[in-house]
Amino acid sequence: MDRAFQLAWARWPEVAVDRDPAGWVRAAAHEYALSPWHRMRAARRRPARPGGVVTPPRGRADHDLMDALLSLAPRHRRSLLLYDGVGLDLPETAAETEATTRAAAHRVLSARAAVAERVPALADPAALHRRLDALSPMGPATTEQGAVIRTVGERRVRGWTRSAVALTALVAGATGFCVSVAPDHYVRPPAAGEAVTGVPPHAGPGPLSEEERSLRDTLREHPAAGPERVKPLPG
Repeated sequence: MDRAFQLAWARWPEVAVDRDPAGWVRAAAHEYALSPWHRMRAARRRPARPGGVVTPPRGRADHDLMDALLSLAPRHRRSLLLYDGVGLDLPETAAETEATTRAAAHRVLSARAAVAERVPALADPAALHRRLDALSPMGPATTEQGAVIRTVGERRVRGWTRSAVALTALVAGATGFCVSVAPDHYVRPPAAGEAVTGVPPHAGPGPLSEEERSLRDTLREHPAAGPERVKPLPG
């Protein structure tokens, strides 16, 4: 519920001219509670006091009532809570749930029957209303709570604004860096290699013949023989 009041404070020019500001806050709380990412929170099934303190149900009867309410379809649960929990009349419940008065009445009756089937002690609508009123941990709002909600909302808005500015600066810096290091002309990639044919294979020296071996032995026995131009001179 705190989140809904924070949204109302952030959008006060819109909420101030609304025909039903309290209905706007209730609708915001309903949308926030049913948002996909909010459903993953482990504490979403537990009622919370003002200020964010989570309070579990107080007894077995409260657990049974909470289980019965959570087993209802979202539209039926919302209609029942608005009519028997908040105390709205049938036209206001129909307007807030965006349904006709007849459809809202059918939803309330179906929800009552489903709750009475799971919790027979709450078959009487008056008993159900008293139990829902006692189960709600919300109390009358005070000026101090309103100041805290406004402060938290403004702090959250400032945090989101700073995060958005930082992210924008980061994206701009990354874009500028990419532009500065990007090539300014087209570089043609090297062509793929092609196989060369018709070249004889490389062959090493083969075995020496008898004549070649004789010549090699002669050269090894007389290394200084030969013309003067190949004979080393003393330094």
